[in-house]
Amino acid sequence: MPDTVIGTRALIEAMLRADATIDAGELFDVAALLGMSDQQVRLAIKRLVTEGRFTQSGRGRSAVLSATDSTRATIEPDRDHVRLMYAQDRGRAPWDGVWHLAGFGVPESAREARTGLRDAILALGGAPVQGGLYASAHPWEGAIRAVAEELGAGLYLTTLSTTDLDVGDARGPAAAARLWPLNELTDGHRRLAAQARDVLARVGGADHADRLAMTVTLVTEFARAHEADPLLPPELLPPDWAGTRARALADQAWRALAAAEPDSDLRLLRWFDAPAD
Repeated sequence: MPDTVIGTRALIEAMLRADATIDAGELFDVAALLGMSDQQVRLAIKRLVTEGRFTQSGRGRSAVLSATDSTRATIEPDRDHVRLMYAQDRGRAPWDGVWHLAGFGVPESAREARTGLRDAILALGGAPVQGGLYASAHPWEGAIRAVAEELGAGLYLTTLSTTDLDVGDARGPAAAARLWPLNELTDGHRRLAAQARDVLARVGGADHADRLAMTVTLVTEFARAHEADPLLPPELLPPDWAGTRARALADQAWRALAAAEPDSDLRLLRWFDAPAD
């Protein structure tokens, strides 16, 4: 199995079932397969309960953890984001050729707001063009404006769109290659593809706990590969883009895991699966 580092907290949240509970026995079994000690898991559970993210009934392996409302609201991925991934991969979300730009000049006296706005733009997949100016290939004005208003920085934000973006004499795919670290993104997708191939090779002979461990590892690698991925449209990417191939393999792996666990209500099995045609 390719090496994938998984945090204890991330594992616990990944083990959530459809009814927002976690079976502690399954959790300890999967944790052991991933190299985590029982003590390590117990301490992580205690911290999550103290933080108000889970409640616990029972003790030890017979315990049941229940996610609080705030945890349930934030733990799963953005399904619209997932749908966009696969729609682009299938050629169902053609790019309209419009670049979306956002610029801001927040004064030093509002440093915290400036940092928050920059972080939000980067989280939305924005790439720095030059000082205080960021670009995206997707509409983002509403989301950025909402963050700016929340931070009290709305007066300092400027947005615009254009079909004519020139970045140091580079346009189209060449401009995208300058703005985003495509080589780093490719490495992440290759790791995801390797993990998916490993799952497909092993799922048939795995037991229940092994399959859960494979699911957690696959989802962790998927999330890691896409954390910094702006989901550029195919029109701006190199041919045979690694992300498209990795997502196709990951979807095959999830379907194989779900088929091998027909009675499982683990939410993780369906977090990143491709929408049906």
